[in-house]
Amino acid sequence: MSKIGNKPIQLKEGVTVAIASGEVKADGVKGSLAFKIPDGIEVKIEEGQIKLSQREKALNKSAMLGLTRSIISNMITGVSEGFEKKLELSGVGYRAQVSGEDLTINIGFSHPVKISPEEGIKFALVDNIIVISGIDKALVGNTAAKIRAIRPPEPYKGKGIKYQGEYIRRKAGKAAKAVGAAK
Repeated sequence: MSKIGNKPIQLKEGVTVAIASGEVKADGVKGSLAFKIPDGIEVKIEEGQIKLSQREKALNKSAMLGLTRSIISNMITGVSEGFEKKLELSGVGYRAQVSGEDLTINIGFSHPVKISPEEGIKFALVDNIIVISGIDKALVGNTAAKIRAIRPPEPYKGKGIKYQGEYIRRKAGKAAKAVGAAK
C-alpha cells in the first residue's frame, strides 16, 4: 500500500479544484492545470482536503496512487506559488541573455545557442544565473534538463551549465596523475 498516496492534500487559499469526467482541474492565481485520473483511483474533495483511494488492491495501482497524489499536489502548488529552477554558467566567456521570451546562450560553440520557451515557461537572468519558472513542475524540470544538456559541466575544470548548488566531482588532470605516479 502506498504511504504517500494515503496522505490527504491540503487545499491552499485561492486555489479551486474541480473533479469532472475523470479529470482533476486546478485553478489559481498563476494559471490552471488539468490531469487525467488513472483507472482504479478515486479522488474526492472533503473538508478542504483532497483524498485519494484505490478501487481494487493491486501492486501497480498502489504505485499509481502515490504518483497521482504527487502530481495533484504539485498542480496545487504550481497554480498558487509556481516552480523555478536555477542554472549557473561557469566558464570564461560563458554568457546568457534574454531577448523577448527567447534565451540566447554563448558557451564556447562557434555559434550562440537560442532556446525558445514552451508554453507556460519563462526565462529570467540574474548575475549569469538562468532562472526557469512556470506552473508545471515537470515542464520546468525538463526545460532545465534540456538547457543543462547543451553543455553539461565537465569534471576537470568544472566548466559548463550546472544546477545552482550542484556539486561537481573534480578529477585530477594528467599532470597531477603523473606526479603522483613518479613517487
